[in-house]
Amino acid sequence: MVKRTQATAIGSLSILLWGTLALLTQLTENQVPPFQLLAMTFATAWLLMLIKGVLLGPSPRQLLRQPAAAWALGVGGLFGYHACYFAAMALAPAVEVSLLAYLWPLLIVLLSALLPGHRLLWVHVAGALVAMAGCWLLLDRGEGGFQWRYWPGYALALGCAFLWSGYSVLSRLLAQVKGEAPADAVGWYCAVTALLGLICHLLWESWVWPQGIHQWLGILGLGLGPVGIAFFTWDYGIKRGDLRLLGVLAYGAPLVSTLLLVVFGYAESSWSLVLSSLLIVGGALLAGAGPLWQARKVARRTEQLETP
Repeated sequence: MVKRTQATAIGSLSILLWGTLALLTQLTENQVPPFQLLAMTFATAWLLMLIKGVLLGPSPRQLLRQPAAAWALGVGGLFGYHACYFAAMALAPAVEVSLLAYLWPLLIVLLSALLPGHRLLWVHVAGALVAMAGCWLLLDRGEGGFQWRYWPGYALALGCAFLWSGYSVLSRLLAQVKGEAPADAVGWYCAVTALLGLICHLLWESWVWPQGIHQWLGILGLGLGPVGIAFFTWDYGIKRGDLRLLGVLAYGAPLVSTLLLVVFGYAESSWSLVLSSLLIVGGALLAGAGPLWQARKVARRTEQLETP
């Protein structure tokens, strides 16, 4: 139980790191083309794995020996999600894309019920829905709304949600069926993702050198944090921790993101932010504490039945 709790805590670090994504992107001043930024940041994550492997192990060369299914899942999840997201942002308004793409935490909660030994409780679904309501309130600025002419972008945004939730749930299943690959193996998936991002950049974009220390710090921060360490800790958490609770906690990422933007002067606080915070935290508490409360309730009933 302690090991599972620790793994869940490690996985939740990814959510905090993903919350810094918007702030670090602001430092790049949105001057670097998307696929170039993808290639640079994922290459940084790959170098992080190489340095860690040389200094502390395991050997990066040994990590190359992963099953074909693990390679397909890892590269498909990392590159597939980001490629669909960039394409969706080009074809539809950013608000609607964000709302649809951020269905992945709810899908993780629902799809986890298909895993062996996992049982989906009503508190998991209720907590995910409450947190999702807070997330949508946070992201929705009342600008326009869904329009049929943007359906290709909406479809790609939904693809993002299914890709990342599928990657997270199938990673757990793959670990149970074929043996668990070390989290450091994610570094090689990052390397292939960086290569594919570079190919897409050369096909559709022009290279733009980052200007100034702020842009370089933003790129380095993205590569080390939300694109680097976050994917390693997420891999560890989804394979060993409470996948359903991690799915609900993931709705905290946009909250952390907005709070950081407010603190650093890139956004303004509002009552909707307060209400969103209460909904997201409340949903997380419901999903986290609900199963414990139910387990204690069942234990008390069992004790009463066994008492003569």
